[in-house]
Amino acid sequence: MRARYYSRLSQFVKGGHGSDHLRHYDCSDVSSPLSPTTHTSDPQNTPRQFLELVKFEHTVFALPFAYAGMLLASSWQDGTGWPGWEVLLWVTVAMAAARTAAMGANRVIDRFIDARNPRTASREIPAGKVSPQAAWALVLVSLAVLLLAAWQLNPLAVALMPIAVIFLIGYSYTKRFTWLCHAWLGITDGAAAAGGWIAVTGAFALPAWLLWAVVIFWMIGLDTIYATMDHDFDRQNGIKSIPARFGIPRALQMAKWSHALTFILLLAVGWSVGASGWYYLAAAVMGAILWYEHAIIRPDDLTRANVAFFDANMWLALTMLLGVVADVTWRTVTG
Repeated sequence: MRARYYSRLSQFVKGGHGSDHLRHYDCSDVSSPLSPTTHTSDPQNTPRQFLELVKFEHTVFALPFAYAGMLLASSWQDGTGWPGWEVLLWVTVAMAAARTAAMGANRVIDRFIDARNPRTASREIPAGKVSPQAAWALVLVSLAVLLLAAWQLNPLAVALMPIAVIFLIGYSYTKRFTWLCHAWLGITDGAAAAGGWIAVTGAFALPAWLLWAVVIFWMIGLDTIYATMDHDFDRQNGIKSIPARFGIPRALQMAKWSHALTFILLLAVGWSVGASGWYYLAAAVMGAILWYEHAIIRPDDLTRANVAFFDANMWLALTMLLGVVADVTWRTVTG
């Protein structure tokens, strides 16, 4: 009996079905979810793959709020609502650089987690299309460009640069320790709105703080919705998030309350700058978009979560910018 057992074990180890089975359960599969995954293809590191890596189109989330902060600050400071082409240029450069650095770092730091998640396994680094070294190089170049943009704006922008870097890079690590990672992301993205204000005035003011708070709670809500798509994976792999901690029904309820507070803060921004009816009309439309975002998803049906995450929030950000443009233009013309 023992001889027959060792004979079968030897056949299992040497080849055939047994060797395939052992390759499937190699040491990387039984280790931590942060273990590396090996790829046989050489990374191509093409410009198109870099753009896909950082999801450049998602810049539409934060950039309109940066522009809104910039325009409101200009109206607040001199009544014109126009900061000048130079400020517009460097705010745009700073925003693009900051987001590229943050997304690039996130993709490198999370590459082992992404490789094990069926939803993210095809991302550029896990799929072997972009090397981690090339991605880190992109991050460093982006941070250098961000520093240059801050230098061109004003001393406060430069002084805040180290704090900005901590938040830009740190988000990827927070999900390993706390379900409050969504708030960290909100603070990071919200800095774009406050940064637009600082770029013009070189100082903080109440409207800048309120704009920052708008983006914080908006991002908490939308990132919580986004995290519901990884609820099962996050729980199995020890990734922290509101859905993983509290479950999907409570998470969606928390996202709803976060977005309700977002709407209230939008109204507070309008009050703080003496906005016209055009701003409040845009705020009403944004409130309707937030309502729609929650109306199309349910705890038992998350098939439209990606629509709620990207499409709805893209229109919300653009509505914010259009509302501010209309508002400052009206107040400038009517004096």
